[in-house]
Amino acid sequence: MEQLQRLVVRYRDCEQTPVRFRPGTWRSRLDPHGAAHVLDIGVEYANGSSGDRLISRGDLVDLRDRVGDDPDSLRDLFVAVMIWGSGTTNGRGPRYTEAALSDARMPAVLQTTREAVRQGDLREAYRRFVLSGVGRSFFTKWFAAVDERDGMCGRALILDDRVFRSLNALGWSSWKAAGTRHWPTRYATYVSFVHGWASSLGVTADRLEWLLFHLNGRVDEPELGKLGLSGGKFRTDLRRSSVPALVIRG
Repeated sequence: MEQLQRLVVRYRDCEQTPVRFRPGTWRSRLDPHGAAHVLDIGVEYANGSSGDRLISRGDLVDLRDRVGDDPDSLRDLFVAVMIWGSGTTNGRGPRYTEAALSDARMPAVLQTTREAVRQGDLREAYRRFVLSGVGRSFFTKWFAAVDERDGMCGRALILDDRVFRSLNALGWSSWKAAGTRHWPTRYATYVSFVHGWASSLGVTADRLEWLLFHLNGRVDEPELGKLGLSGGKFRTDLRRSSVPALVIRG
């Protein structure tokens, strides 16, 4: 816990900024499914003439609060999540999104997993999310986006490869903490632990999740110093009463 606390303090001025995306790379994948209008989300990117736009986590919250329960609305929110999660660095994002849109299971999967998340049953949501082209890194983004519960209620969090690298670097193992290799249980255990750590450290769980994402496994302070991140304010465009203990190896 001490190492994680030092990281929270070290990065207290680090801000999550909007993600840049390129509508032109997405349009042909979304047009056939009637979802190209989602590309208007966010704001225009001011630097350059490429037509890029910026989408933030706040934009996802705004869209979530506006959409209804019908399949097209949930589809639009899912597409926005995929755009936000891909940015300009994941060139496979448009292709994977098209694969999901072409999957006949999509309406039922989005509806049932949203309901499970909002009921607090993250294991069931994880178990039920099966769509072509969409793995854990992206469908946990969907869980986080659709969860409108209060932050104190164990809201869903993102568990992607970058977060995993940081957890592993801190010596935390999801399967050991969960006592099983069952992925739905491991995900729910991760969410529970992060909420517990966040409460102990005086930050929100969303903030701690993002910090783990930003670090991408680079949790050793000497390495952070080499990156020139030891002080000052900077920005990045990457994107319970009983608190479980964080055990650090070594």
